[in-house]
Amino acid sequence: MSPRSRPGTRRSPAPRRRRTSSPSRRRPAPRRRPASSRRRKASTGEQAGLLLLVLAVVWSLAVGALRWLAAHPWVPVSLLLVALAAGGAWAHRRREAARWNRVREQGLRYAMPQIDALHHRQFEEAVRDLMRRDGCAEAIRVGGAGDNGADVKATDPFGRLWVIQCKHRKAGLSGSAVGTPDLHVLNGTGRPVHNGDVVVLVTNGRFTDRAVAFARSQRLHLVDRHLLAQWAAGSTPLWELLSAVPSPRRPASGS
Repeated sequence: MSPRSRPGTRRSPAPRRRRTSSPSRRRPAPRRRPASSRRRKASTGEQAGLLLLVLAVVWSLAVGALRWLAAHPWVPVSLLLVALAAGGAWAHRRREAARWNRVREQGLRYAMPQIDALHHRQFEEAVRDLMRRDGCAEAIRVGGAGDNGADVKATDPFGRLWVIQCKHRKAGLSGSAVGTPDLHVLNGTGRPVHNGDVVVLVTNGRFTDRAVAFARSQRLHLVDRHLLAQWAAGSTPLWELLSAVPSPRRPASGS
């Protein structure tokens, strides 16, 4: 009988081997968050706290204002009445201004002493208003720096675009005559730049003979003091006072 098979003898267990963990099975060390991420979190928290503080202040002010108004109920009532009165007055002024504009445009008349007393900008506005009176509802004043020779632009009921330059003389006929240099500017921009069908120069004074000849050769229309007096004091549209006006682009509205 071998020693391994003897009865009553215990077999001592074999010693266990310790498992050594391989480098591939080691747990990775915890990564540290970068400092920029921590700063971003802190900044977000500060912003949230600041927002809560602002909301608390606003809420406190709103509650205080409501309590004050509740203790003084006549204040909101007075403010409401003032606002209603101001709104009513503004609407009334607008209605009256629109009504008087319609009346003025329908029956607008100017005497030459009135025109002579105008500022040059007011003279441009007067020419614009006369065009509106004649039926050019969208006549506008465009005079000023960079106007490229156009002070008033208007589309008549026949679809023609009018480009008008205005030259005001305080002394009327006694003032300096309008010469060819002004017409050169208007001729160079009236059609090429503004695409005008009718290009006009209006003055409360007079033109030189050379300006009249140049305008005739270039199909420019001149309105001197005498023609302006007839146009401003009557009710005849300017296109019926001028000769050789281009043909209508479309029939007049309502015809």
